Amino acid sequence: MRDFALYWTGRTISYVGDGVMVVALPWQVYELTDSPAAMGVVGALQTGSIFVFVLLGGVAADRFQRKKIIIVADLVRGAAAGVAGVLALNDSIELWHLGILVVVFGIAQGLAGPAFGSILPQLVPDDLLLQANSAIYTVHPLTYRFIGPALGGIVIAAAGTGAAFLMDAASFVIGAVAIAFLAARPAARLLEEGERRTIVQDIREGVAYVRGRAWLWGTFTWMLIVFPLTTAPYVVLLPYLIKNDLGGDSRSLGLVFAAGGVGAILASLVLSQVPLPRRHTAFMFAMFAFATLDLIAYSLIDAPWQAMVIAFVAECALTGGSLVWNTLFQKAVPAAMLGRVRSLDWLAAFGLTPLAYVFVGQAAEMFGVRPVMAACGLVGLVLTAGALLIPGIRQLEGKVSLSSG
Repeated sequence: MRDFALYWTGRTISYVGDGVMVVALPWQVYELTDSPAAMGVVGALQTGSIFVFVLLGGVAADRFQRKKIIIVADLVRGAAAGVAGVLALNDSIELWHLGILVVVFGIAQGLAGPAFGSILPQLVPDDLLLQANSAIYTVHPLTYRFIGPALGGIVIAAAGTGAAFLMDAASFVIGAVAIAFLAARPAARLLEEGERRTIVQDIREGVAYVRGRAWLWGTFTWMLIVFPLTTAPYVVLLPYLIKNDLGGDSRSLGLVFAAGGVGAILASLVLSQVPLPRRHTAFMFAMFAFATLDLIAYSLIDAPWQAMVIAFVAECALTGGSLVWNTLFQKAVPAAMLGRVRSLDWLAAFGLTPLAYVFVGQAAEMFGVRPVMAACGLVGLVLTAGALLIPGIRQLEGKVSLSSG
């Protein structure tokens, strides 16, 4: 378990920096523009870059050592965040600088995301995957949703966004060093002697695998439509709502995200200690459906503390569903196919997100932040509830156990 401890340590440190950036990036954009449309474009640039490169990242995750891919991605993102930090400290940062920053982040995320999502089964035995995922899902919200945002809000209030960007840069470098100490492992997919495979052939093989399994393509279809509808308002509009409608500052925004982190931690701890339902797919979509209610609730609030309560409940449900999905994914997909299938998972999650970021930003300019948030939440709830009607989406219930043993 030495390697898992190193991986956990590297991710913990990196997640803290990511959490700082959750507050720093939108705060910097709104300081420069005070425009939801501008924040929508910035978000679209990052997610669009992920979309373009994630399939290549899936092939790389199966063909090469996953730890090397992660190290390179962390160092590249660390360098980009460091440059942004220096520019911000010198009061010379502009919106186009942030555009370049998020494009670099997006490319690195696209190339390394499938490696992150498929390396865990190489580090722990199959019967400990649920506990390992629970450990990751406990530290992720603790750092990314709680410590990082709270720290980011305090640092920005005291020293500005430049200091926050530099903290993120340092976390990437430290995380890369921890990953570098993992034991070397061969690629998950080894070619036979003389075998030649193109990138396109590898991608097609992954697509064919997904197409033959309704539990995968059905969930991916749901992700493609619902994730953008529910993620974009949260990323683009919630910071605007806190800053402008509710009169909050960077610390208020950090505390809202931190409250969500507490909810996610609670869900992770509980699910790591109790048997998961045999009807795990139904449970997963029930949790996702409940989480979509947060956007409707945000549209009705008049104080930052109310947003904190909503974030706590919503992230608790979202984490429960995500933990089930990742454990099912890692147990049911073969190791040699995991990187490519994970890349399609990412592709579905981010496929329409760039357009959604631009759309919600423009829609908020025309109709207001609150009506757009409420509408997205309502549509997301209906579509999530209807996902269980997709034929075959529950085909692994009773066949794959997610609990230990």
